[in-house]
Amino acid sequence: MKNDHEKSSGNVFADLGLPNSEQEMLKAKLTVEIYRLIKERKLTQTKAAALLGTTQAQVSALMRCRPVSVSVGRLMEFLIILGRDVEVTVKPAAKRKAGAMSVTVLAA
Repeated sequence: MKNDHEKSSGNVFADLGLPNSEQEMLKAKLTVEIYRLIKERKLTQTKAAALLGTTQAQVSALMRCRPVSVSVGRLMEFLIILGRDVEVTVKPAAKRKAGAMSVTVLAA
C-alpha cells in the first residue's frame, strides 16, 4: 500500500509553504487562547471589543481565527487585558544560524 500523505512538521503554515510560517503559527496560538478566554467569559463581540480597546469587526475576525491585521504585540496586549501573564524569552538559537519563534500556552 502506497503512503499518500506527508508527516506534518507541526506547523501547518510551513507545511503549506506560506511565508512567515513561524509568525503565523505564533499568531494562531495566541488567537486560539484569546478565543478561549472570550468564550469562557461569555462575552459578546461588542463587549469583548470594548474591553480590549478594539473594534467589533476585529474581534469578529479573531473569533474566526483570522488575525490578519493584528500584530503579535497587539495579541499579547489582548491576553494581558484578559488576565494572562505573557512572558517573552530571548535566547541563543540552537545549532541554527537563524532563531525561531514559538509560544507555549499554560493551563490556568
